[in-house]
Amino acid sequence: MPVKSVAIIGAGIAGLTAALSFSRHGIRSDIIEQAQQLEEVGAGLQISPNAARILGALDVLKQIEAQWLEPATVDLASGLSLKRLVSLPMRDVARQRWGAPYGVLHRATLQGALMAAVKQNPLCHLYLGKRLDVVDKATITAMTSQDHDLIVGADGVWSSARYAVPGSPSATFSGNIAWRFTIPQSTVPDFLKQQSVTAFLGPSAHLVAYPLAETGGFNIVAIAAGTNPGDSWEAQAQGRQHALLLSQFGRWNPGISKMLENVAKPTFWPLFQAGEGRWHNGRDTVLIGDAAHAMMPFAAQGAAMAIEDAFELATFVTRDLLLGDALASFEAHRTPRIEKARKRAALNKFAYHARGPLRLGRDMLLSLRPPEAFLADFDWLYGYRAEGL
Repeated sequence: MPVKSVAIIGAGIAGLTAALSFSRHGIRSDIIEQAQQLEEVGAGLQISPNAARILGALDVLKQIEAQWLEPATVDLASGLSLKRLVSLPMRDVARQRWGAPYGVLHRATLQGALMAAVKQNPLCHLYLGKRLDVVDKATITAMTSQDHDLIVGADGVWSSARYAVPGSPSATFSGNIAWRFTIPQSTVPDFLKQQSVTAFLGPSAHLVAYPLAETGGFNIVAIAAGTNPGDSWEAQAQGRQHALLLSQFGRWNPGISKMLENVAKPTFWPLFQAGEGRWHNGRDTVLIGDAAHAMMPFAAQGAAMAIEDAFELATFVTRDLLLGDALASFEAHRTPRIEKARKRAALNKFAYHARGPLRLGRDMLLSLRPPEAFLADFDWLYGYRAEGL
């Protein structure tokens, strides 16, 4: 029996993308979100060509292109000397090589564009301020007055929908902490390039910086490994947490250290990841995005993988009349790609956080390797065409 109605738990990037993806196939969706209103979450976001291609198919890309910035280059640099080790001509290459652009933007820009498209779509219905402690059809039907053929858990790393999937993944602390903040244009240091995404690499830590066209300032993400926050941490990195940030980057280049000292209100997040486990219950419930496979941000693919999940789920569900078979096919199709992305992130972590002689060898290899070789490494990731495109 074909799927006619879907309940989506969570109105983040994964959930909103799923609603729009199902609507392309004439399927109604009810999106259930516990927040009373969708507020700005996080700071900057990188949209790689594999995700941009899908956003184009959903008629969302043009709206965000008007507000984002396509970086001229993506660079790797030393956090100690500030020397550029690699510079990839991303703006000139992305559209030609992978058939879609590479852009950076504020997360709220993408969220707003997806939300606007959902609100304009007669097949998409949004329920805000609705908390689900138990995710099942009866509870959702009582809340929405609709019967649903499929429940999609798109409710993030702390997913409640996971409990409806026996053997689903669980979330664990990764041993990494991220500080996220933006700096205004008036305080941007000279070593940050106005048209580039730059990853500064250092011992047991790295820092990513890129401009945000919407604000005129820069988005900064600083990630350090091996620092367990224990039972006490706050979203605002003040006092003890800010001191931890400064200690992690205290031996870096003085320019970076000064920038971190002067930053106002950085947010402090221990990073959690989802382990192995089933994504669906074999009948009527499936997990996507961080609910299924939350991963570390070392490959900047968290949002992109969620967007791919959402789009391909809708494709698989409409290809097979037996829903259980469709969900199994979807998981079997997605898991190898997710694992490959995880391995890429793990490799990046090893390289970005190298210490001592390994760091020196890394810097030499990066400096000697031609840009074409780096670009070829991204073909499997950025050149991916999702099922249904």
